Amino acid sequence: MPKQKTHSGAKKRFRVTGSGKVMKQGAGMRHNFEHKSSRVTRRLSQDQVLPTQDAKVVKGLLGASGK
Repeated sequence: MPKQKTHSGAKKRFRVTGSGKVMKQGAGMRHNFEHKSSRVTRRLSQDQVLPTQDAKVVKGLLGASGK
């Protein structure tokens, strides 16, 4: 049986930490920064932890089922 390929879109958007959490970029960080406060911009620029149910799906796409 051939190996399962990693989902190309998922590997660009998510990363798995050493403890097994799935991290993602905050939404709303592409444009219109002049209308957002600096506080909001800093908060959105940090990576966010994906909820567990979403993380289960993403791990399947990434092939990181062992973590």
